[in-house]
Amino acid sequence: MAEDTQDEPATDGGYVPPTAAVVALLGVLAYGTLVAFDRIAADARMAPDLRRRAMHSAMAAVEIGNYQRLADRLTELGADPDAAMAPFAGPLDAYHDSTQPRDWLEGLVKAYVGDGIADDFYREVARVLAPRDRELVLDVLHDTRYEDFASAEIRAAIAADPKVANRLALWARRLMGEALSQAQHVAAERDELTMLVLHGSGDIAGVMDLIKRLTAAHTDRMTSLGLNN
Repeated sequence: MAEDTQDEPATDGGYVPPTAAVVALLGVLAYGTLVAFDRIAADARMAPDLRRRAMHSAMAAVEIGNYQRLADRLTELGADPDAAMAPFAGPLDAYHDSTQPRDWLEGLVKAYVGDGIADDFYREVARVLAPRDRELVLDVLHDTRYEDFASAEIRAAIAADPKVANRLALWARRLMGEALSQAQHVAAERDELTMLVLHGSGDIAGVMDLIKRLTAAHTDRMTSLGLNN
């Protein structure tokens, strides 16, 4: 495995993350895209019509493309993609197994709220990466078109039946708790990934600030959906 990720340093004072740390981050993202493909394809079968089913299927295809980009970069770094993903299969599978949506709307909330929390976390960590890897991470995070689609569907459902808001608000709060727990478990799987998070945050106090930012972003998403009750 190469000693460093690329010639250009990250933006954080010339810091160049160890290759092992970058491999860990890309590994968890790569496995996440595989899980996202499976989940979005499954959710497509709950869609109320063919238009919505087609939208989900298209997004599943995007996730496979993202996986290939991440796997290719892992290979360039001298890592085996399967080995890089393996440590994170347990925590990510546990999260998704514990947050199986019961219907179409819960699937949309999970995509908008749950995936949004994960994306915010990865964006924070990506700040300390060198430009090439940082841009890759930002590129493979979830497409805003899907976020716009999911939020519009949820708001329309609430407008049609306001009682739906209470159920979805409870679901979104559960997702927040599970997502934060997942982030801790994922980071704990590799010391290199933990150090990447700590370097980006500065210290333990910085990590607490990171959690506060993730929570604030979650609250903003809830408010935008009308689920802040």
